[in-house]
Amino acid sequence: MRVARHGRTGMIAAASGTALVLALTACSATETPTETGGVTTVTFAASTFGDPGRGPLLLELVDEFNASQDEVRVAAAAVPYPTFGQTILTQMGSGLGPDLIRFDMPEFASASEAGLIAPLDDLIDVDGYDLLEQPDQFMVHDGVRHGIIFEASNYGMFYNTDLIPEPPTTYEEFFQTAVEVTGGDTYGLAFRQTEAEEAGVWQDIFNYVYGFGGAWSDGEELTINSPDNLEGLEAYQELYDANVIPKGADAATFRRMFAEGKVGMELNNGGYVSATKGQGPDLNFSVAPIPFPERVQGAILAPIVINEASPAKEAAATFIEWVLEEENQVKLQEILGASSVATVTERSAASLEETPFLPVFDELTDSSLPHVVLGFESRTPDIRKVVVQNVIAALQGEQTMQEALDKAQEQAVELVG
Repeated sequence: MRVARHGRTGMIAAASGTALVLALTACSATETPTETGGVTTVTFAASTFGDPGRGPLLLELVDEFNASQDEVRVAAAAVPYPTFGQTILTQMGSGLGPDLIRFDMPEFASASEAGLIAPLDDLIDVDGYDLLEQPDQFMVHDGVRHGIIFEASNYGMFYNTDLIPEPPTTYEEFFQTAVEVTGGDTYGLAFRQTEAEEAGVWQDIFNYVYGFGGAWSDGEELTINSPDNLEGLEAYQELYDANVIPKGADAATFRRMFAEGKVGMELNNGGYVSATKGQGPDLNFSVAPIPFPERVQGAILAPIVINEASPAKEAAATFIEWVLEEENQVKLQEILGASSVATVTERSAASLEETPFLPVFDELTDSSLPHVVLGFESRTPDIRKVVVQNVIAALQGEQTMQEALDKAQEQAVELVG
């Protein structure tokens, strides 16, 4: 499906060097690319531009690209994470939106299914790059490449080494450690548990479902209320009921608490290593695999894509090709911290000395999965909504977890037909 193109407007919110940060309240694709003195300007939207730790460094990378080019310039656009996906999808569905987008997987799948993303096969030749095989397979939709990995960030267990000298290696130890650390204004654990953070709750419970041997589907049929899913989510509820988490705290709050030494453990992705160091420079922490029965965990797969409505696709592709250059892949990975990038790279001795647990994240790549429902990728946001609503209702005592999953299964099956 090809969508109509409309005029582009934007509101400048802040600036870093030559990389303007735009508020995408009305940003859109145009019939004629924005050109000044023969330079085509394309917009690149990513929620990570607003990250306190990585955002400024990503803007510097965009500045570096701009300084290297004579004909193309990238203007960076920050949209807050909680509203990013819906904001961009709504714009794209109307033929608007930025030229380049860093998506999370559920929204990427929805945009791909709707024909809102430009095919990349004729714009970028990937044969010359050593792409990471496991995450890259999810960049192809119906045999057509729609994205390039911008960031692949596996989930691990962050833990405060002053509070927890040795990390737990089983769920039973995990639960007991959370109980023992909790006291006063310190909590043993933290995770998202409010409907306002629907996408984040989905990411958090994903680890419990797959870590206990479950799955949202078998690839053809939904399996939301399977026994393994129930076991994992009953463990999630057990921790909630044990009062070892700061209930009601959103992710920004409990991540700050972790950085301040007031939370012992959290399951988080590698992208937050840099942010944690930035918020808590004196914090002693490390990372270990999530100690659940199965070594399967979620991963933030963030493709960079080109808007099908963009009139400047070749200019946008120039930026992606620049990012894929070996030197720039290494720079991007260093900015992203413990995340991986599109290609196979080697950690520097300096980075390993500064952050010895980086190999923990790297070794999880082959056992990590994106936060989508396999076989129902484009419907993941709809399925996510009913699952999260019902799971939270169970946490709040309105129904049992079994009832929650049975209702979610019935509602999701009805949604997807």
